[in-house]
Amino acid sequence: MFEAFKSAWALFVGLAFIMLGNGLQGSLVAIRAQFEIFDNTTTGYIMAGYFAGFFIGSLIVPSLVARVGHVRVFGALASLSSLAILVFPVFIDPLVWLAMRIVTGMAYAGLYIVCESWLNDRATNETRGQMLAIYMAISLLGMAAGQSLLNLYSPADFQLFTVVSVLISLAVVPVLISAAKTPEFEAPERMNPIQVYRASPLGFSAMILVGVTSGAFLGMGPAYTYELDMSVSETSSLMSAIFIGGFIFTVPIGKLSDAMDRRTVILIVAAAGAVASGSMAFFGGDQEAALYALACLTGGFALPLYSLCIAHTNDFLTQKQMVAASSSMIMANGIGAVAGPNIAGYGLDTIGAPGLPLTLASAMAAIALFAAWRMLQRPGKTIEEQGAFVAMSETMTPVAASLNPESEPIEESPEDAEETVADEEVWAPDDEPADDPARDPDSEPDPAEPSDPEEELSRFEAKPVDLKQEPAEPREREEKPPKP
Repeated sequence: MFEAFKSAWALFVGLAFIMLGNGLQGSLVAIRAQFEIFDNTTTGYIMAGYFAGFFIGSLIVPSLVARVGHVRVFGALASLSSLAILVFPVFIDPLVWLAMRIVTGMAYAGLYIVCESWLNDRATNETRGQMLAIYMAISLLGMAAGQSLLNLYSPADFQLFTVVSVLISLAVVPVLISAAKTPEFEAPERMNPIQVYRASPLGFSAMILVGVTSGAFLGMGPAYTYELDMSVSETSSLMSAIFIGGFIFTVPIGKLSDAMDRRTVILIVAAAGAVASGSMAFFGGDQEAALYALACLTGGFALPLYSLCIAHTNDFLTQKQMVAASSSMIMANGIGAVAGPNIAGYGLDTIGAPGLPLTLASAMAAIALFAAWRMLQRPGKTIEEQGAFVAMSETMTPVAASLNPESEPIEESPEDAEETVADEEVWAPDDEPADDPARDPDSEPDPAEPSDPEEELSRFEAKPVDLKQEPAEPREREEKPPKP
């Protein structure tokens, strides 16, 4: 693990700054919308703009990187996201905020794509699983830590927006310094969503509902706490508890899914998440400890569902199909994430604070019911047939799918192959190839070999080559490597 971190430590540091800024800006915009007296339905579509932008960015940025290059795209998108957050306190208008949220989502998708591409370039078949685990930990802990930054200044002022801009700018420094060479980039292959659904109806359908849950609590969690008259400090604690729960529960749930039918685990986890989130509807803002505990449990059950859906779908795909199918899975998650804040916002305006917990509970209950129904439709994979669970984050793009150790092995780059050949190549004395018959003292002399010096020199004159016939003698080396 240490060697994997050491090989890309600057990229991980840059990603940590990006996650801090992302965690802070999401909750900050939602809280500021309440201060500006936007209704929850309006706040819902503003917050949904980020997820729409993220989905759009994951589609268009790969081709942009392939055409323009990593460094230019990363610098441009970092500047764009740093600028977009500063527009919010200047122009208090829902449509302007919606546009900036879309821009922010597109920019963050591009930042993740470039970083993941560099990580892929640094990874080997032995270290890519470790890199993915580090990436997952940084994502969850960075988003959780970003919530605590809400306590630095009042969201009603402009300082916190400046802090987000500074964090994004700081992320550029280690990432670009570490980019010693620009890796080759190819846009990820795509698999038709219908094909993915046919391979795993549960995995694909549940991914949409997982997007609803994540979009709802990430986008409208602060609006929920505002309805409960909770302070900014209490809001940051509750939002942090969601990510901490996901960090704590993901690995144990993953190990459980490797030991039994994965559909059963999806059913149990989704049902437990529905109970935990639904229970939040019965507690008020003055019962902080109970809400923190339930938020931790909700995150602990909701966030691993993303990885469970991917693992279950991959059980029905070949290694080559896994990377191609990831784009369709992320698309399904994005559709749900766009709908989540809008549904939760309408629920908060309609029935008050319980609107968000009931939205979460309904989505996870639907996952559990659909999992139970699918278990009746066809037999599941045996434990031996199931692939290993790999923790994934919802912030990851299809580019990160290559880091999944269950997917197709990474091909060795041409540069690495040349270095390997050079290291293994053995030369005989006088810098001649060891298997050159002309250098073998035990070889029989060629009776046709000329002895006159002029005739000897004539052997090296250019002669026409018959491409239809293989040469009778071994080809002479045109150049010799430099002597040490």
